[in-house]
Amino acid sequence: MKNGVKMLDIANKLGVSVVTVSNALAGRDGVSDQMRKKICDTAEKMGYKPSNTKSDKKRTVLPKIGKNVGILTSERFVGPRGTFYWELTANISNRLSQMNVFTVYECITAECENNAVIPNMIAENKVDGIIVIGQVHREYIEMLSKITLPLLFVDFYDSRYDVDSVNSDSFNGGYLLTNYLVEMGHRRIGFFGNFNATSSINDRFLGYMKCLIENNIEYRRDWTLDDRNERGIIYTKIDFPDDMPTAFVCNCDETAFSVISALKSKGVRVPEDISVVGYDNYTVSNICIPAITTIEVDINKMAEISVELMAKKLADPTCREGRRIIIGKLIIKDSVLDISNTKKLKGEGV
Repeated sequence: MKNGVKMLDIANKLGVSVVTVSNALAGRDGVSDQMRKKICDTAEKMGYKPSNTKSDKKRTVLPKIGKNVGILTSERFVGPRGTFYWELTANISNRLSQMNVFTVYECITAECENNAVIPNMIAENKVDGIIVIGQVHREYIEMLSKITLPLLFVDFYDSRYDVDSVNSDSFNGGYLLTNYLVEMGHRRIGFFGNFNATSSINDRFLGYMKCLIENNIEYRRDWTLDDRNERGIIYTKIDFPDDMPTAFVCNCDETAFSVISALKSKGVRVPEDISVVGYDNYTVSNICIPAITTIEVDINKMAEISVELMAKKLADPTCREGRRIIIGKLIIKDSVLDISNTKKLKGEGV
């Protein structure tokens, strides 16, 4: 070989057989993960290059063995019952594992996020790439954007930074939910969600607004209600306006669940008195009574595309894919009342 480094040299350096080295470099079974990583790292440091034989050309190229990918999530998205992000994290992690890529998970505390503290996994050089699931503060994004590692945002984006992302089609989802309520006869429609809390909520709010504008429906600021505190924790106690709409668009199923519970505690029936819709089609939308009409996020597709992009970035750190959008679909359940044939006067309250 031109570079002079052979499998035998790697084997002698590590005290293993040439067969073990061959299996490790080819991605074959029979080698522990720890030994495989050690062999691959040693081969790279020694400058080993595989021979350009016919058999090598025909061999299927596998993702590089021994890579580690870090997954970061803000603690505000980690709930006691589990969340949409837990399922998405598990899905991504499983897919990475199938590609012989290992996952390192780290939860970002509020203090670390507010002070833009570098994650331990990066500070200790434990990972070769980073996937951030769920919105983080701009200062934290600023810190991450300066790190020379493959970086991917999932379920959020920030147009101020050139970072690839994978997102559900929140704008269209917000529009579809509102339009469904309009089709069911509703013209007094409110929105639950801090619309500047995340890019996803902002897009869902804008989709809601677009539908109101297209249908010449009045937008009322007093019907746009916050659903979480400054730490991102969803409220369980909700203050409603005295003059109520006939329907609420909620930015997620967790919020819809809380809104329905709060309405029930005030003696307001859902959907007989007020209709409520959510977003995600997560578990809580089915355990709620009534089951919540919602937008289903294709979590499998989001995970698949996220892993595909990260694999490309691990192979080529200069790879740029931009913003990938995953289409969702309306799932009609039991939380909306059709009032299109009622004789209520236009603008009448509930």
